[in-house]
Amino acid sequence: MKNKAGRELDEEIDFALLTDGLEAEREQKITIDVAYLHFYTEKRHFLIADVPGHEQYTANMVTGASNSNLAMILVDVRKGMRIQSKRHLFILSLLGVKHVLIAVNKMDEVDYSKEMFEKVRSEFLAYSEKLEISDLQFIPISALKGDMLVKRGENMPWYNGRTLLDYLDNVEVSTDRNLIDLRLPVQMVLRPNQDFRGYCGRIESGGLKKGDKVIAVPSMKDTQVKQIFIGEEEEEFAKAAESVLVTLEDEIDLSRGDVIARKNNLPYFSDRFTANVCWMNENALKIKKEYLIKCGTRTVRGHIDSLVHKINIDTLHREKGESLNVNEVAKVKMRFLEPVIFDLFKKNRSTGSFVIIDEFTNDTVGAGVILGLQNYKKKEELKLKKGGVLWFTGLSGSGKSYIADKVYDALNELGVKSERLDGDIMREVVSSDLGFSKEDRQKNLDRAAYIANLLAKNGVLVLASFISPYKEQRERIKSRVKDYIEVFIDTPIEICEERDVKGLYKKARAGEIENFTGISHPYENPEYPEVKVDCREENEDESVEKIINYLKENGFLL
Repeated sequence: MKNKAGRELDEEIDFALLTDGLEAEREQKITIDVAYLHFYTEKRHFLIADVPGHEQYTANMVTGASNSNLAMILVDVRKGMRIQSKRHLFILSLLGVKHVLIAVNKMDEVDYSKEMFEKVRSEFLAYSEKLEISDLQFIPISALKGDMLVKRGENMPWYNGRTLLDYLDNVEVSTDRNLIDLRLPVQMVLRPNQDFRGYCGRIESGGLKKGDKVIAVPSMKDTQVKQIFIGEEEEEFAKAAESVLVTLEDEIDLSRGDVIARKNNLPYFSDRFTANVCWMNENALKIKKEYLIKCGTRTVRGHIDSLVHKINIDTLHREKGESLNVNEVAKVKMRFLEPVIFDLFKKNRSTGSFVIIDEFTNDTVGAGVILGLQNYKKKEELKLKKGGVLWFTGLSGSGKSYIADKVYDALNELGVKSERLDGDIMREVVSSDLGFSKEDRQKNLDRAAYIANLLAKNGVLVLASFISPYKEQRERIKSRVKDYIEVFIDTPIEICEERDVKGLYKKARAGEIENFTGISHPYENPEYPEVKVDCREENEDESVEKIINYLKENGFLL
C-alpha cells in the first residue's frame, strides 16, 4: 500500500492512533490523557473514555471512571494480570462501577488457546474476590483479526458467550442509577426580578414532579414544587441526570450548596465522615493540613483528621502510614469547619463522592468516596423502625458470634433494643436432643428460624449466629423469616484454626469429631450476602459500623 507521495505504508493500521491524539502518546505508544469518543450502534449511543493504565496517570483513570456505567479492561493474553490491571480493578470497585468487562486480547498470538484464556480469567477472579464488583465478565478477542468483536469468527468454537458488541448492546445499566432518593443540589439561585425566584441544578438521583412535597436541607423548611423548567420549556416531570430550574410555592432559605430532598428520605448533614481517598498530587497529603473540600455543589474548608490505613493495591492488604503519596489510596477520617450534605457512596455515587483542592494552587489534589459516619458509638437519636433477622454465618472460629455480640452492644448503646440468638445456646437449651448429622443440623436451624421469625414479626431486631454451612439451608431460612439479612463473616479456615480456642479443629483433624464443617464437611460460601465482613481487611469497629450503616440505609433504623 502506498500513500499519495508514493511511499510504502504498513499493511496493518495502528488503531490506537484513533484515540491516542497527543504527539507524546504517538511517539511513546502509550495513553497519557483521557480521550473521549462517541460511537453509535443500532441500539445505543456510547461515549468512550479512553484512559491510561500506567500508575503515573492514575488521576486520569479516576477522571474517566468517575461517571462510567461500564468499564472495559483490555488485557494482553500473553502477559495476563499485571499491576496496572489490579489498579484498574481496584479503582473501578472504589468508584462503584457495577459492570466490568475483561476483554482478553491478542488471542491470535496464542493460537486462540482456551487454556491461556482460562488462566487469565482465573487470575482476575482470584484478585476480584475481595472487591465489590457485582458484574464481572470475560470475552476472548482478537482486536487485530476481528474475532469476537462484531462477528464470532471461526477460531474459538470453545467460547459460547456473547461477542463484544452484543454484550455492549445488551448489558443492563438502566437500574444502576438511583431512581428513588431525590437529590437536587442547588447550583444557582436565579432571581431576575422581585416576582421570580428559581433554583437551578442537576437532579443527581430520583425524580421530581409539579406539586411534590419537598424539604430544603439544611434549613429543613417544607414546601411544594410549583414549576419545573428544562431549558425554556415548562415540564410536569423531571428525572435523574436532567438539569432543571425549579420554583417553589414558598420563599424559603435555600442557596447554593443546599439540597432539595424529601422529608422521609434525607441525606446526612455532618462535619465529619470516613472515606477512601485517592491522592493525585506530587506533594504528599498532610494530616491536619487545611484543604478545600468540594462535596456536591458546596465547598468548605476541612482536613484529614487521621489516616486509618493505606491500601496496598497489589495485595489489597492494609498498611500503616502517616501520609499519602501520589497515586496511593487510604481510608481516612475527615473533618470540616462547617457541616456538608452527603450520602454514603454505596447508596448514591453522585452525592457520596468529593474532591480535595489545594486552595493556594487551585489544583485538584485528591478524590474520595464516603464510607460512613464517624463515631457511630456516640449517643444519637435512633429508633427501631421494623423488626428483622441478622443471620450471621461463617466457619467455626470465624468470629460471627463475636461480631454479633459487638453489634448487639452497639445497638444497645444507641438505644436500640435487640435480641441475640446463638448456636451454642440453642444447642444447650432448645436443641440438646439433637446431634450433628445433616438432618439434625437442619432441625436445629428450623427451630432457630422459627424463634427468630416470631421475634421479628413482633418488631424485634434479632442477631442470630449459626454456621449454617449449606446454601440450601440458608435459602430455606430466608423463605421462612421476615426481613432476612444475611451477614457473611468471611474468614479463611487457616485463620479459624489459629483461633481454635476450644480445640475443635485439632480434634476434627485427628478424627475425634465427625461431620465437622470445614474439615470433613463442606462450607458453601454465600454468593450474594446483604453484608460481607472480611476479617483480613476490616477491624472490629469497621465491621460493626458496616452492619449498623446497612440497618440505617435499609430502613430498619431511623
